[in-house]
Amino acid sequence: MSSGEYDNYLNKEREPYRKTGKSGSSFAKKIVKFLCYVLCAILGLGTGVIVYIYRLMGAVGFVNTPFVSKRQYETIDFANLDDVDPEQVSVSWAEGGHTRVYVNENYPIKKISQKDPKVENILVFGVDSRGTNDVTCRADAILVVSIDHRQDKLKMISLMRDTGVKIEGRSSVDKLTHSYAYGGVGLLINTINDNFGLDIQRFVMLDFGSSSNLIDLVGGVDILVSANEVKYANHSINEENMLLGTNVPLLTHEGMQTLCGVQATSWARIRKLDSDYVRSSRQRTLAIALVKKVGDLGRLEQTALLEDSIGMFETNMNALDMMRIALSAVEVLGTVDEYRAPCDGMFTVQQDPWIMFVDWDAQIPDLHEFIWGETK
Repeated sequence: MSSGEYDNYLNKEREPYRKTGKSGSSFAKKIVKFLCYVLCAILGLGTGVIVYIYRLMGAVGFVNTPFVSKRQYETIDFANLDDVDPEQVSVSWAEGGHTRVYVNENYPIKKISQKDPKVENILVFGVDSRGTNDVTCRADAILVVSIDHRQDKLKMISLMRDTGVKIEGRSSVDKLTHSYAYGGVGLLINTINDNFGLDIQRFVMLDFGSSSNLIDLVGGVDILVSANEVKYANHSINEENMLLGTNVPLLTHEGMQTLCGVQATSWARIRKLDSDYVRSSRQRTLAIALVKKVGDLGRLEQTALLEDSIGMFETNMNALDMMRIALSAVEVLGTVDEYRAPCDGMFTVQQDPWIMFVDWDAQIPDLHEFIWGETK
């Protein structure tokens, strides 16, 4: 076989492989192209979901609260609040009977750096307004929700409303609950941070009506009701029915049961039966029951809940903050720890007027240990 004939032979032998190689390359390109289309579709869907949630978050009742640096804060000439009666401070209601956050521009939030990047503390509080004609507004249920990614826990700290604290503008110790009436959410947050050594910058505020509606949206919460609590809870339910023109059924028995919104908030507000200490424990129990109910929902149900609850609460968190914190909180819903401040043995009581004087040297390290795992 001559060299020319040999070359022709090799070319004929290689030809099928060339064709197969070409066909294989074309097929591979089609597969890659198809996968790219699928990936783009998935990314597009994900982006659409993110945009949708972002827009939902943007519809939440955002409250623009002023912030100032510590240096700027120290230059503010605060008014003397000694002659102000917190019982007479009023805040207007919004349309539909929803209480608006009281923002007093004379009391901006003092900027404080987050003490631990893996632990974020957020103030969640309610106000004691009871109806559209009741304008007296003090902070009532005061909770610090701590999202702890160092220990993968959600922590709830009740701050007693009658805790004696130093309030800017007051010459003597006053109740924590009054700080909101004196200077709005800015003075409330600054008072908590200054007295308890915390780093709160963000808040969520609900009134009793909003809390009730939110509980109804998740289908109620399971609460263990004692025999003694039935009577007092029913008293509050009757009050709510008269105020709102509703016909919420009364509790008929003790034991574990699913309570609707008005029933649950009425149970949590019981005060005359025992003490404010037990009352704050009921508030934490209710909050934990609600958190667990939300945590048990699927992602689509949680998104639907978010959509339905828009406008029920107000916050100074923007849409991006809300998305970040919501995703962060979902990751730690499995374990919820609770705490009350001041703790037993760390305060004394003055009877008239009723106020709790705190042993801060003992209370602050203990609280910081619970939140951060060490004294900060």
